[in-house]
Amino acid sequence: MSAELALALPWLAAALLIPWVIRRRPRLSDFRLTADAPPLSVVLPARNEAANLAACVGSLLSSAYPAFEIVIVDDSSTDGTGDIARELARARPDRIRFVAGEPLPEGWVGKSWACWQGYGTARGEVLVFTDADTRHGPALLGHAVAALQVGDTALVTGFPRQVMRGFWERLILPHVFTAIELRYYDVSKLNRNQKPRDAVANGQLMVFRRAAYEAIGGHRAVRGEIVEDVRLAQHLVASGHRMFAVWAQDLIETRMYRSFREILEGWTKNLARGSRHSVDPWLRPLLPWLIAAFQLAFWVAPTVALAASFAGFALPRSWAAAAAGASLLFWVVRHLHFGAPPRYALLFPLGAALTAYLFLRSAWRGENVKWRGRRYGPSSTNSTSTRSGMRPAS
Repeated sequence: MSAELALALPWLAAALLIPWVIRRRPRLSDFRLTADAPPLSVVLPARNEAANLAACVGSLLSSAYPAFEIVIVDDSSTDGTGDIARELARARPDRIRFVAGEPLPEGWVGKSWACWQGYGTARGEVLVFTDADTRHGPALLGHAVAALQVGDTALVTGFPRQVMRGFWERLILPHVFTAIELRYYDVSKLNRNQKPRDAVANGQLMVFRRAAYEAIGGHRAVRGEIVEDVRLAQHLVASGHRMFAVWAQDLIETRMYRSFREILEGWTKNLARGSRHSVDPWLRPLLPWLIAAFQLAFWVAPTVALAASFAGFALPRSWAAAAAGASLLFWVVRHLHFGAPPRYALLFPLGAALTAYLFLRSAWRGENVKWRGRRYGPSSTNSTSTRSGMRPAS
């Protein structure tokens, strides 16, 4: 083997091994109810979700679960979400309750405040928190409660199928989700974890025993956190409770972002803050920069070097060709895994470069985040208000 081809071994190893390293068990659909189904409340916070709300609620109403309610919290929307929610509640008063959200208190992030108000109205023994951009299968709630009833589980969190339909979604999101999956590559190991730093939950589906949610302080305990789902999981594990993470692609799906602008704002909000909570404190300032450097060095550099070698630059062409080819194979497999057309893998250097930019932009912004028409700064994490300790009135 030539020295140049030997240099390409890390890329060949990645193409062959990483798809097998990311383990996708256990699955939520493997769990079946064997006991009585306790009353359940689905808390659905909604801010400017007029395009999504009716479809999400419609999917929830199709649930086969016997005893549930849907609590929709309008978080000061400006696009008609509140009117849609009221109409849905009027049409199905047996299933849907509407909460007109109060103004956002100092020290709170909007989603946590909406969830906290929804909890204050919810009557179920099981609390399900989800997002308006999700679509739920009829069997989802039953399987989720079945998983919750195993042992002393306090929280079940699920990872939905990620729907990608637009150009930018298919180009960028496989890279973002691959980076996240590599951090939490073995869900079975995650479920045995007792270190708060390694805990993670997905706010698109969190199913709590009410007593456990209340014991850790609920969303009040993470009121200033942008990545409130991760922080809730960490609080839960730190308190000695057990959580259970599962794959749920056959039971729930979501289309998070539909445009480049939404991807830019959404992941700028999430990446640096989310990643810094999952590592040792000394590494937190460096991590987004290291991930960005890896994206550029591992996925972009070989293709750039290959193109430059054909342009007359004295660069190791055999290495570049082997590394770029292995990278292409890897991204074809990953795009197929996410249900995105494999032709988008041909643009993997651009997708990796934009993902690097998202991590860098998230690090640059730091504590200053814009989302859903609101701006959050350090005060969202550090400030509290006189109302923050109150349980919303039922």
